[in-house]
Amino acid sequence: MKNYTITVNGTTYDVTVDEAGAGSAPAAAPKAAPKPAAAAPAPAPKAASAGAGSIRVEAGAAGKVFRIEKNVGDAVKTGDAVVTIEAMKMEIPVVAPSDGTVASIDCAVGDACEAGGLLATLK
Repeated sequence: MKNYTITVNGTTYDVTVDEAGAGSAPAAAPKAAPKPAAAAPAPAPKAASAGAGSIRVEAGAAGKVFRIEKNVGDAVKTGDAVVTIEAMKMEIPVVAPSDGTVASIDCAVGDACEAGGLLATLK
């Protein structure tokens, strides 16, 4: 046996460790890890509005929808913020990739979004 003193985040722990060596009994075989519970199915993506456009406005990073800047029917120019997401305490504007009109908003404030996830469409 060996004794160690370990400090983690300012808290000190005294630890005793048994070693399995040439002269000691073999260590017990490790138990198989339990199987993880089946993941809940991912929610179905929200259906786009009937007049949804062909230009996709996608999240650049995973986060949460913080604010919706434009409404359906609003004209936008390249670089105008359409949606703002929050990731790691930062507000990140998701901008229009080209000039157009907002055809659909496919998210709501508070929704989680993945990088590349559809947030809106333009036409």
